[in-house]
Amino acid sequence: MADSIRVSMIQSHIIWEDRDENLGYYGELLRRVSGKTDIAVLPETFTTGFSMNVEALADTMEGKTVPTIKEWAKKYKLAVTGSFIVKEGGKYYNRAFFITPEGEEYYYDKRHLFRMAEEDHYFSSGNKQLIVNYKGWNICLLVCYDLRFPVWSRNVNNSYDLLIYVANWPDARKKVWKTLLQARAMENMAFVCGVNRVGIDGKGFVYRGDSMIYNPKGKKVADAGKREEITRTCTLQKSDIDDLRKKFPAWRDADTFSIDL
Repeated sequence: MADSIRVSMIQSHIIWEDRDENLGYYGELLRRVSGKTDIAVLPETFTTGFSMNVEALADTMEGKTVPTIKEWAKKYKLAVTGSFIVKEGGKYYNRAFFITPEGEEYYYDKRHLFRMAEEDHYFSSGNKQLIVNYKGWNICLLVCYDLRFPVWSRNVNNSYDLLIYVANWPDARKKVWKTLLQARAMENMAFVCGVNRVGIDGKGFVYRGDSMIYNPKGKKVADAGKREEITRTCTLQKSDIDDLRKKFPAWRDADTFSIDL
């Protein structure tokens, strides 16, 4: 079991509705962190931007996106996570992925669909949480709007050590982004990593970035800054979580609950 793990936040713009260009672009960004990280975190819908043009943009699980990510993970010896638009069983999903260098594949369909952009009109909601064990760390993967819903991200009985949010979170709600990432870290006694895009999308929405990592005490340990395309890598220590949970076991007093799906 590895006490430390390196996480790289790939904060970049997304070329609007152009899968091939984005795959080429992000492939180059991942090449640059090869050998320098264990996990590379890409933004939400990194191949297209946050578009509702699902019929034209959706890939299949057998299409170009997944094999390309698997090739990156194997070639550059790192795990890759993010999300993309997929069509499966006649439905569309905002599907997050976690793919390891060994070829292991894990997927999570965004639970909370952003109704203000009518995402719920075009996409189907997921109903299963995902926790991946990688290099001795338990990692929970969620997507953008999920951040606003603490029950869905509750760390029941310390089931995860690292919570990752991939996002297209607009500049207009930057305060909410920062505040909730910090809150999720403190209430769940886990590291929280939020990766957001930068630039302007095809609908004119501005994205600030502000990709960051908080430790279990709510201290910011990595910050990619605002509006800049940048990759920021941070080494996390699992002993920091274990020590806190032992010395301050608030998790033992958490309320029990069930989620009605």
